[in-house]
Amino acid sequence: MAALLEVKNLKKYFPTSKGVVHAVDNVTFNLEKGQTMGVVGESGCGKSTLGRTIIHLQGSTEGKIIFEGKDVTHVKGKELAKLRENMQIIFQDPYSSLNPRMSVHDTIVEPLILSGKFKGPELEKEAARLMDMVGIESRLRNAFPHEMDGGRRQRVGIGRALALSPKFVVCDEPVSALDVSIQAQVLNLLMDLQDELQLTYMFITHDLSVVRHISSNICVMYLGQLVETCETEELFKRQLHPYSKALLSAIPSTDIHSQKKRIVIKGEIVSPIDPKPGCRFAARCPYACELCHKPQELREITPGHFVSCCQVEKINKLK
Repeated sequence: MAALLEVKNLKKYFPTSKGVVHAVDNVTFNLEKGQTMGVVGESGCGKSTLGRTIIHLQGSTEGKIIFEGKDVTHVKGKELAKLRENMQIIFQDPYSSLNPRMSVHDTIVEPLILSGKFKGPELEKEAARLMDMVGIESRLRNAFPHEMDGGRRQRVGIGRALALSPKFVVCDEPVSALDVSIQAQVLNLLMDLQDELQLTYMFITHDLSVVRHISSNICVMYLGQLVETCETEELFKRQLHPYSKALLSAIPSTDIHSQKKRIVIKGEIVSPIDPKPGCRFAARCPYACELCHKPQELREITPGHFVSCCQVEKINKLK
């Protein structure tokens, strides 16, 4: 199947008074239509910056973004406006991402008005359809964000993101600010909408149980770089990168007979400001050697399983 989205050697750097922050550094992946790619990693690893750069909320420093076979890395003006109809984002905090002075109705119809595709009765009909699609009661049509709970606010954000029928949606930790029971409702809504509308998601999260539930593939990020990527169940069965092993060992187990031991990562996190060549996890990795201080690349270790580690065969005793 042809990829809907191809990201090639994407970089996003931020200049500061102390140096250049390598927020996203040389990231490459493909995402097929209708799939969900989970992006996981600790806070500050560049997950949100990656998503925002792909949909052009901020410009890239280097690399290519190819959408439906077309290079859209540097599109501007009308081309960018057209692209944003097909690329949308659901933000993490449903309260701060909604305009407090706009009602539910006004929030959802705003993209419809800006697109110029709907007017008059058609506009109202489409607004009602979108509210129903994301599970917002018609009685809340004139409600404001502060008058609703977090779950309903996030449904408004989802409705706004899907108003123009996008093909690709970045879900930037869309349930992390919600109660657990509400999280399940919103996740199920996103999955139902994906099936109904044939949506393709990039699902950014730090909750590994959530990403296992919703994603078909997973990318593990560490300090701006991808260190491992494969199918979701493959990663949960067999992690090959030392950082992935430590990350998944932190998942609590309900099995009282489980022999799984938590891997404690020691050492200081390397600064993302002008980092030295080599593996950025090396300073905290128990398997680090001289080779780890040379540039690392994602390698296909087994079919569909890519890892950025020169020691991966030795660590996992692979032939």
